[in-house]
Amino acid sequence: MDWSDLRYALAIGRGGSVAAAARQLGVNATTVQRRLDALESRLGARLFDRTRGAYQPTDAGAVVLDQAQRMADQADEIERRVLGRDRELTGPLRVTTAFVVMEHLLPPALAAFARAYPGIEVEVVENAFLVDLSRRSADTAQSWAGLEADVALRLSANVAEHLVGRQLGMTHCRAYALRGAPDLPQTLQPLPVLLRDAPWVAFERDATSRVYDRWMRTQLAQAHVRVRVDIFNAVAAMLRTGVGIGVLPTFMETRHPELVAVSEVIPELSVPVWMLTHPDLRGTARVRAFMQHVGDALAERLRSMP
Repeated sequence: MDWSDLRYALAIGRGGSVAAAARQLGVNATTVQRRLDALESRLGARLFDRTRGAYQPTDAGAVVLDQAQRMADQADEIERRVLGRDRELTGPLRVTTAFVVMEHLLPPALAAFARAYPGIEVEVVENAFLVDLSRRSADTAQSWAGLEADVALRLSANVAEHLVGRQLGMTHCRAYALRGAPDLPQTLQPLPVLLRDAPWVAFERDATSRVYDRWMRTQLAQAHVRVRVDIFNAVAAMLRTGVGIGVLPTFMETRHPELVAVSEVIPELSVPVWMLTHPDLRGTARVRAFMQHVGDALAERLRSMP
């Protein structure tokens, strides 16, 4: 049996169609169908029922998909264990983090690391959600065994228990307004007063994944919201227009001197910064070097912030 045929069947099972599998694998649909036909012919069993364009696993297909997933997991584990024994301070290193962290926290530490370890090529991928570093990307077309990331840098109170790493410090949030705006508060005000009287720039109404989303859904339910956006950088852009006040992490202050804090730190929005990796990768030289060098720099910076 050709393992790569099982890979195509697994992609169909995940995507629910030949077209979705083709997009996931970076090939055309004809190739996917041909490989599925070859596998079914070799096994002498139909693996999927085709109904209205959707592919539903048959009983035989469910058995094949279960075993194929186990094989994929084993392949992942083999690669992680091999990578974990890598002692060279050279090669690629992929880091995933939120855009606001990349723009406002990471650059100085990342630049210092790049100068100290010129043989390591760091690729930073913006991703607002904590990835499971033990799993592979579902839609990678370049490599069946491509890691989603080696290191994750996250603002989160909850992290996956199977990941390892360190808490670097805490981030805090305040409400901010355009400095000098005549119709907006310019001094520290009690938060209930701001919620009652000031116009707000908030996050999108249906967002729920971040602690900031949940806070805004409850606290701003009766507030006057003028504009909703999806990320902190967009909040800052709107605050610079003077349309309202909004919540930002305090580490954005230095890049936005045109804004003034109008509330004290909001305790419910204080979250830790984590640097994480998979246990099998923590022994990799470049992962260890990154987590030590960049982690120490970020921890020092967070300690110096209000």
